[in-house]
Amino acid sequence: MRLTSLLQVCLVATLLLQTGCAANSASNFKLSNLAKSDIDSVTDMHIKEIRKLCRELAIKLYKRNPRELAKAPPGTTEKKRLAQIFSTQRIHGFSELGGAKGTAAITLSFSEQYEGDRVFALMAGISSMLFAAYNYQDEFFILDDIDQQKLYNSARNLETVAWQLNNRRDNSGERYILSNGVSESGIRNLSYERLFGKLISLQDMMAMLIADTTNRNITRVVQSAASMTFLPI
Repeated sequence: MRLTSLLQVCLVATLLLQTGCAANSASNFKLSNLAKSDIDSVTDMHIKEIRKLCRELAIKLYKRNPRELAKAPPGTTEKKRLAQIFSTQRIHGFSELGGAKGTAAITLSFSEQYEGDRVFALMAGISSMLFAAYNYQDEFFILDDIDQQKLYNSARNLETVAWQLNNRRDNSGERYILSNGVSESGIRNLSYERLFGKLISLQDMMAMLIADTTNRNITRVVQSAASMTFLPI
């Protein structure tokens, strides 16, 4: 942004303060919104929706896999796990996971040698991977930049995770983490698949929006969902 534009933003903010914008306190108006472009506001909305969907996915996985929460340290509740998954610690990695984060934590959740809480490893990995795709930011402003390739890559990685969740099995032939299934009456439960579909669509849409806004290209990768390799974020 040019210096004159920054000065204009500051001037508008000052005028609003001087004219007593207390009348706006009852609305959702925030002065910080003056430093946001339309794409920044859209990005913020995407981040909130992604966080909501990830939280919903974590809750559903713990309900389907109570055995995993039982592997957590004593006194750990589902509520505490959710707080950990979305805490700032995901930036550095969790000591419980040996410092693993992002795709490394996801890989750990499907490892035969791992004996800990697989749902936590999976969701901590997904949460930190998506957070990394947004530069570890919860909110964006005019001068902030975002990489469309990271968003695109994270969508492809989610496709890989969804496949592994349905197909990866331990030595006894049992899936590492239970998700989609069929009830005794023959009704298929695809709610987990739908959540992944929403997350993937959000990331792809955000990648296209950023690419279009910044006039940058996305390097599209032909990768099978069954691939065991994750794309870099």
